[in-house]
Amino acid sequence: MKTFLIGAVAAVLAQSVWASEDIADQYPQSELYSKPVEVIPHVFSAIGATAPPSYENSGHNNNLSFVVTGDGVVVVNGGASARLAAALHDEIRAVTDQPVRLVINENGQGHAMLGNSYWADQGVDILAHVEAIEEIAENGDFILQAMQGYNRDKAEGTRVVVPNMSFEDRKTVEMGDVTLEVLHLGPAHGPGDTQVWIPAWDIMIAGDIAFHERMPPIFADTCTSCWIETWETALVPLNPTYVIPGHGHPTNLAQVTRYTHDYLVDLRAKIGAHIEEGGDLAGAYYVDQTNWAHLDTFEELATKNAGRVFEEMEWE
Repeated sequence: MKTFLIGAVAAVLAQSVWASEDIADQYPQSELYSKPVEVIPHVFSAIGATAPPSYENSGHNNNLSFVVTGDGVVVVNGGASARLAAALHDEIRAVTDQPVRLVINENGQGHAMLGNSYWADQGVDILAHVEAIEEIAENGDFILQAMQGYNRDKAEGTRVVVPNMSFEDRKTVEMGDVTLEVLHLGPAHGPGDTQVWIPAWDIMIAGDIAFHERMPPIFADTCTSCWIETWETALVPLNPTYVIPGHGHPTNLAQVTRYTHDYLVDLRAKIGAHIEEGGDLAGAYYVDQTNWAHLDTFEELATKNAGRVFEEMEWE
């Protein structure tokens, strides 16, 4: 079984040469950026663009995953619009006649939750971490307006729907033949970061705690030292064999460690040295990040990340 699973993941990873922010749309016959692939048996993911959201990629710039349990389907991420969620549902119906019974939002960002309106209209329960729910309730209208700005007619039918189910640290979902552990491992990329862990299959749908093909974005309220601690003390001990990150192709723990944990450690070391030398915020933008320049969205994020880490570390 393990050999089969490794082979299946290798087949998916073989497509990763196409994971480029320069490709506008890989699946033009659908609102989805790419057709879902079966990562391991019963676990599928529609891999989003590694570019920022746009009209061309319909806001599908994250991974929309689903698990076929034998007694229903669990979807991870509501999608960036009602139309995008409907397109994912079409693909689910092509795979199984089992109904979608639960949607999990990996955080409170638009591409995780704006499609909730479609799923709510289907009568599906929607689960999110309490902090993600707070973000949706507080900022949902602004997030919706931003999506309407780039998505124009593709935003039709989308409205903000707050999840009707919440959790804090952990929620166990037993459905069909599958036990899913819905986790909040700790502070990381943003409020309410959520991971879906399936211990029996050794796979984690990691969400935005983990990156490897595009640069991790650091927000103004991101605690990078907390992110590193969460990684080392909560994620690593689980030691998943297979990882579906929030963005980019399925991979393994070593790869997301290299491009998430190690990137954060490196950037903090560079900024720390800059501060020790008396450097200011203006100079922080130019610390050396060339080791990461091959990552998608480097141009959009590298200097912003450096500035935000400087602001975080200046008072540590």
